[in-house]
Amino acid sequence: MAGTKIDELMQLWAAWAAMLPPNSGQKPPFADHTDLYGSIDSIELGEIAWQTFSVTYKGPRPDGEAPPWMDTEYDIWYRCPRQVLRNQLANPDFAGEMDFSAKRVFSNENKREYQDFMSGNWAWDQSDILANDPATHGATFCPVILGSDKTTVSVATGQNEYYPLYLSNGLIHNAQFQRDDPKFRQFRRQLFHASLNHILQPLRPGMTVPEITLCADGHYRWMVYGLGPYIADYPEQVLLACIVQGWCPRCTSISSDLDGPGTRRSHEHSKALLETFDLKTLWDDYGLVGDLVPFTAGFPRADIHELLSPDLLHQVIKGTFKDHLVTWVEEYLELQHGKAAAAKILADIDRRIAATPSFPGLRRFPQGRGFKQWTGDDSKALMKVYLPAIAGHVPSQMVQALSAFLDFCYLVRRSIIDEQTLTDITLRYNASIGLDESSSTPV
Repeated sequence: MAGTKIDELMQLWAAWAAMLPPNSGQKPPFADHTDLYGSIDSIELGEIAWQTFSVTYKGPRPDGEAPPWMDTEYDIWYRCPRQVLRNQLANPDFAGEMDFSAKRVFSNENKREYQDFMSGNWAWDQSDILANDPATHGATFCPVILGSDKTTVSVATGQNEYYPLYLSNGLIHNAQFQRDDPKFRQFRRQLFHASLNHILQPLRPGMTVPEITLCADGHYRWMVYGLGPYIADYPEQVLLACIVQGWCPRCTSISSDLDGPGTRRSHEHSKALLETFDLKTLWDDYGLVGDLVPFTAGFPRADIHELLSPDLLHQVIKGTFKDHLVTWVEEYLELQHGKAAAAKILADIDRRIAATPSFPGLRRFPQGRGFKQWTGDDSKALMKVYLPAIAGHVPSQMVQALSAFLDFCYLVRRSIIDEQTLTDITLRYNASIGLDESSSTPV
């Protein structure tokens, strides 16, 4: 939440508290965002201590002077994921908000519904695997959901890159110049996977041998961990899946012919390719970086190609809508009318966007599309007012294509999706954009 929104929230809270009796004890906990941030910064140490390890390059070195990255010591800081998960599972705030077994939910019309993570097929299949193993039969399956997103910190740090790693469990309900060096790129990628493998090692024993765990409802259960979905945008998926940029992390079809010959990626498939082809063939024909080992290779029941989960924010809302479709409209206008005339049309589109009246659920853009830094919230808000702003300036087919995509977005963002909705998403989307057998458009 932005600092200005925190300030507004505290002001509303204070105004509401002012109408209550003096001893109601309902004063806002913080005066403003500065007070909140100061309280957070004053926390010296959490219950789970930070740990660190360092990694250095140990591979072949050139005959002459070695590049600086070969002598640099890279620090990885983390907290024990096992302790983090046990704290989450035992937190009484989540009592009644956890599913301790996989479930299949059906509507009154006997249609399958997908809502919380444990209502999906993957959690059900993993639970079946545990149930069929005498060593884990009867244990509660705890999916370990991971996410990461490379962050560049430029202020006083020399453009250092950081990889924050986020971890949760699937039981809770939903509510520099060296970059051009191929050796350094390979080392950096393997460093990322080796670090993830090391950080997650405390969970590994609990993936095959159940351990007694206190849960939010006060009961103790036999718990078995398992690496679950890894939420990442496309550049991060490329790194995680050990594939070449531009290839699909889940299959071997080439990007220009997604419906052509290809097969699903898996650890077993990659291993077979590694034993058959050289690194150049793997790169060119299969989009596989053959000298990398994915971090999931050392964990039971884990395959990174199966675990990668689409990032709706970056890939659909901000990626496809803002970065592709909005840009597509702008480029069309320039090609059709020339730069000068297109600039006037875009100015009128901005005027329409800025003229959006105040209404609950609608956000006003006084400056139109003129943002220097777009956020996911900005893109979602623009989606609501963009269609009427471009109507009349572009062909009706373009408006219909955008409308179909927006319908698709709103359907896939529902908190509950049933089987009929899944069918409607595919049929309506394909029909609206005129998708045919020769199309390679990924849905």
